[in-house]
Amino acid sequence: MTSVKEFRVERAATADELGRGAFAFTDDYSVFDWGKMPDEIPDKGASLCTMGAFNFELLEREGVPTHYEGVSTPDSDGAAVSLDDALDSGAAPREMTIELTQVPDLPFAGDDAGDPSGYDYAAYHEEADENYLVPLEIVFRNRVGVGSSLRSRTDPADHGLDFAEWPDEVVELDDPIVEFSTKYEEQDRYLDRDEADRIAGVASVDDLAAVATAVNRLVTERADEAGLTHQDGKIECLYYEGEIRVADVVGTFDENRFAYDGQQVSKEVIRQYHKRTQPEWVEAVSAAKREADERGVADWKALCDREPEPLDDRVIAAARDLYCAGTNAYVGRDAFDAPSLDAAVDAVRDL
Repeated sequence: MTSVKEFRVERAATADELGRGAFAFTDDYSVFDWGKMPDEIPDKGASLCTMGAFNFELLEREGVPTHYEGVSTPDSDGAAVSLDDALDSGAAPREMTIELTQVPDLPFAGDDAGDPSGYDYAAYHEEADENYLVPLEIVFRNRVGVGSSLRSRTDPADHGLDFAEWPDEVVELDDPIVEFSTKYEEQDRYLDRDEADRIAGVASVDDLAAVATAVNRLVTERADEAGLTHQDGKIECLYYEGEIRVADVVGTFDENRFAYDGQQVSKEVIRQYHKRTQPEWVEAVSAAKREADERGVADWKALCDREPEPLDDRVIAAARDLYCAGTNAYVGRDAFDAPSLDAAVDAVRDL
């Protein structure tokens, strides 16, 4: 199980064959890598499932391979159906049927791992063979925000940008920047191409970047049609029989950042709200991660001396409406009973 969706295996993958299973999307949310937070956001799971299914079907129509097989509803009796069929039945889906690949354990062995990270990627790939989930997240950016970590990690020239240093304002990019970060380490970290290529196994980082670029283009175009601005996002991929397929979920308000009329329409709203209202907890999380790095241990949460506080009811209601109104706009259907996107955006501006 992940922090926001449950994972069901119907037929396990083998070294030679993909399996079959499902994601069941919950109303949980996670920020700052914490995992399940104290609250739930009503209809959030159905929102992510609906938007993810819409994007997978868009990718498949455009020739981008994915692990998606359809969604299921109470009326479909467990059978995988298209998103339109599910919405026509009167309810936004919460379950997505997917092909499964192998996901071996990634051991943390510290100095004995034979890897500077302390993680034994050689063991991961030895068990994975050539049917596996690539242990990377492929990140794409259409802009460099004022607070982007990219500014502290790189120089503009590293990306072919004609600035001596990062300007104070947001940088809108003509061509997206693609980066790689770790997937299964306790703390995500960005990688250079050589390390990403090694961690990816037999999957090519050039091919992974090409798939991410195609996904970014299609999601950006769809967002433009819906009146949204697509700022950045990420994908995960599986490798099977020499082919890279988009896995997990793609182009949702949790995986990607969108904006409408200058206002965030994504999980970033809740993230920034915690920064403003629970700064002590946010700093405790950062301090625990730093201490874990210094000690060379994986479990940073065990070092954190604070817990997050629940959200106010009005914040939960505003977040719910933002997810649902944004999904309605993106998929072009009234999948949810929600206010207009303008009204939902106005509500979160006042948080």
